[in-house]
Amino acid sequence: MQKSEKLETVSPKEINVKKKGVELKAKSSSDETEAKPKKSVLRENIEAIIIAILLALFIRTFVVQAFKIPSGSMLNTLLIGDHILVNKFIYGIRMPFSGRVLIPVSEPERGDIVVFKFPEDPSKDFIKRVVGVEGDVIEIRNKDLYVNGEFKEKDYAIHLDPHIQQFDKNRDNLGPLTVPQNSIFVLGDNRDFSYDSRFWGFVDLEDLKGRAFMIYWSWDKENQDSFMDYVRWNRIFKMLN
Repeated sequence: MQKSEKLETVSPKEINVKKKGVELKAKSSSDETEAKPKKSVLRENIEAIIIAILLALFIRTFVVQAFKIPSGSMLNTLLIGDHILVNKFIYGIRMPFSGRVLIPVSEPERGDIVVFKFPEDPSKDFIKRVVGVEGDVIEIRNKDLYVNGEFKEKDYAIHLDPHIQQFDKNRDNLGPLTVPQNSIFVLGDNRDFSYDSRFWGFVDLEDLKGRAFMIYWSWDKENQDSFMDYVRWNRIFKMLN
């Protein structure tokens, strides 16, 4: 007689117990997942603010920085109330505070509008136009600019005083002077009303902060018309050269 195979049987009660065991295990597993600590909303906001501040500082130090024009020494290229952007890495990646170039990129060229630490007071920033680079011979004859013996006055240079100044000859007659190594000679476009290299000398390349490349906003506080006319709309996003 053929021996029948023994079937394992489980009672309904045992099945219920096993099901409960599976459910309990699954529940305990999900509890372990939910038990991981979550960041509080306050902590997430603080971290986001810190990251934003660090990013802003990085951009301001190494990429681009905004400046406001407070005087008329660069008329008519830059007006009082113009807000400009300055390229910080165009002349090289620099060490913060010291100004020493870590990674050279390019050298200043004649015609560049540059922001730099004022040699007589490094806590102040000045903006002028480069007219002479290392090795150039600079001479001013009766207001006219000569570089290496060639007449170099451009359309952006203006003279609002028709007289040749006698009591301070540096303004209208100067040189010849040779620009030393690692230096530039700068002038304001408003030649007769600019305090620049004619009076305090050359700018060291380590004092350069960058090259101005765009006016992103312009505000005319002397405006006497409607509120909307305080904004110089035609100057917004104007590229500088």
